[in-house]
Amino acid sequence: LYDFVQLSPESRNYKGIAISLLVIVAVCSLITMSVFVLTPVELPGAANSRLTVLDLFKPEFSVHDPEARWISDSEVLYRNRDGHVIKFNFALNETEMILRNSTFVSFKVAKYSLSPDMKYVLFSLTFLEVWELNPPEVQNAVLQHAAWGVKGQQLIYIFENNIYYQSDVQSNSLRITSSGEEGVIFNGIADWLYEEEILQSHIAHWLSPDGERLAFLMINDTLVPTMFLPRFTGSPYPRSQEYPYPKAGQPNPTVRLLVVNLYGPTHTQELVPPDGLRGREHYVSMVKWISNTHAAVRWLNRPQNVSFLTVCDATVGSCVQKHEEASDLWLTRQNQKPVFSKDRSRFFLTIPVKQGGQGDFHHIAMFTKSFRSDQNDVRHLTSGNWEVTKILAYDEGEQTIYFISTQDSPQKRHVYSASTIGLFSQRCLTCEMNQEACAFFDADISPNKQHVILQCKGKVCAFSFWISFSQIQLYVVKPNLFWVIYETCIFFLTELPLKLTYPLDFSESLLYGLLLIVDGGPGSQSVSDEYELGWDSVLVSSDEVIVARLDGRGTGFRGLRVLQQVHQRLGTVDVQDQIAALDYLMTLPYIDRARIGIYGKGYGAYLTLMLLRSTALIKCAAANSPVVDWKLYASAFSERYFGLTSKNDNRYQVSRVLPNMKGLQGNMMKGPQGPDFLLIHGTADANVHFQHSAELIKHLIKIGANYTMQVRLYPDEGHFLSLQSQKHLSESLVGYFRTCFQDFSTPLPEEIGKEDDD
Repeated sequence: LYDFVQLSPESRNYKGIAISLLVIVAVCSLITMSVFVLTPVELPGAANSRLTVLDLFKPEFSVHDPEARWISDSEVLYRNRDGHVIKFNFALNETEMILRNSTFVSFKVAKYSLSPDMKYVLFSLTFLEVWELNPPEVQNAVLQHAAWGVKGQQLIYIFENNIYYQSDVQSNSLRITSSGEEGVIFNGIADWLYEEEILQSHIAHWLSPDGERLAFLMINDTLVPTMFLPRFTGSPYPRSQEYPYPKAGQPNPTVRLLVVNLYGPTHTQELVPPDGLRGREHYVSMVKWISNTHAAVRWLNRPQNVSFLTVCDATVGSCVQKHEEASDLWLTRQNQKPVFSKDRSRFFLTIPVKQGGQGDFHHIAMFTKSFRSDQNDVRHLTSGNWEVTKILAYDEGEQTIYFISTQDSPQKRHVYSASTIGLFSQRCLTCEMNQEACAFFDADISPNKQHVILQCKGKVCAFSFWISFSQIQLYVVKPNLFWVIYETCIFFLTELPLKLTYPLDFSESLLYGLLLIVDGGPGSQSVSDEYELGWDSVLVSSDEVIVARLDGRGTGFRGLRVLQQVHQRLGTVDVQDQIAALDYLMTLPYIDRARIGIYGKGYGAYLTLMLLRSTALIKCAAANSPVVDWKLYASAFSERYFGLTSKNDNRYQVSRVLPNMKGLQGNMMKGPQGPDFLLIHGTADANVHFQHSAELIKHLIKIGANYTMQVRLYPDEGHFLSLQSQKHLSESLVGYFRTCFQDFSTPLPEEIGKEDDD
């Protein structure tokens, strides 16, 4: 902790300070949307220069996240690119420096958080403690989590899976729980499964709006089998870290949702699941306080095809069901937080709504309490063959709902408003902005619903600006690195988007290598206007390579019909779509059929291996942390798409990578130099265990596979590599595909003629 009184920060009026370089952050009125450009900056990399791997890790190419957030109706707190923490009052057009970057440098701060009363800052440090937050019985403790509460100087922190509370920074710690046990009982913090697959956050506790009650999960992993992550370096003998990891069909953690009073006599109340799940295996996938005494909770059964949204009274523990959702396949968006009116008589959710013959798309439904029965009246505020991706806020005074959707295009994200009365008229608030500059937005609406922080994530992110009331045109500076086109392909009677990235000096008279990037799993999206710059961009810029990405069946944001075609058949229709894309790309006259590569990570690496079994088009491939058997993967993920192993074991068997791997011998061409196949894995990967790659290598040896394989192991590294290892891997991937494409390059006709003359 750091006391601001000791800082004596100098107040300044920084009018017009840019708060990002590659990510645009804006503060604007929801009524008017004109733009004032502050610092247009051209990216390095003009037409006569080439991008390198080293460039990717330079500050001018990195995305700066200002972590902007509202601290009042008219004030925003953010960190500028120089590292200073700034408070900006846009009503007065004044800025104040709250914390200098020198403080971050001195203490080697990884993250920071300001107290609600703006008097203290909480630092997450690399090794130095500024203020002791140790539990009273332990000295020099390493905390699992620490954060401010909702008012004053409240503090919540977790040590050894137990929750501690302080009403202010000077008060003694109050131990809220005592049942915590490392690797067994988790109080207020998620175990691996809940963090990765259910809550998608390590935080499993929630303070009420008045700060008087704390809801938290007690996750019990007593019966869950454990995995061991080996640690090979740093000591004479290897060590290992043990942690609970339920695989498909294995015992899952049990969960209880509890609420404790933080003021007055300590009393813990359990919130009871609905009758349909009581006594059955289930998850708690969402908790949100909607008043000082009531919380919205979503309960989900283990197969993830039935869920209940309830409103629970924290004073007595009773829960009233508000909405039930069921599917013959699997349910989506189970982390979604409903938006409630202040009196709780009305709430909003996105739910699948049938759109004629096009299938179901997620749209906003308004649930209003019926005075005639216990049921809710449901009205659909949006409709069409597009999806609402997020509900931002509900303005009760104006009777307006704000949201983000794909109405303009599945690859775009714009901010919209819709009336909750009458004809539900809609308005796009960001579409009139120059879409050549930005067509992919996220947003954070102010507490009084009058202003918004906009975060632009693409297309062109080479300048910063505040959106204000002044009438000034938007000025666009385009980076000169490569150019991108989008196509819509029809494969297997389904429209699928294809994204192609070309060298800046592309010519149809030349031949280019092709790299197919296979990303993500079910519900993901690779083809969008979101800005990206990675190692593959180096190949485009410097090696005359075209990069392709296809969103096949099973990907998201184009309705449930496209998404759920992979139900119980991962690795089938999604593989067919990628092969169809390769077949189409082979018809382009400038694609060199002898130089076709493919790369994927995680689920993408799984598809990469399945593709190698199925087509002879691919000349070189790289698989990063591949899954080879879904029975070896996390229960919540595998069971979501295949069902329980006891009922669908055959589906799991069909989806395995290892059968028919012998086909690789015929499909992969071995070049005169360099490997045909690159396998990458961190040995301490807690997500996709190295066990998968070990099973793959062992199987290839067993069947006598005779093609060349190169392995890149990253000792003691996880699913996401350290910065140093990221640089090494980027260099390795660029070098691998560069060598492969050179070995297999097809000479141009004029070059063949020269050889004949010689």
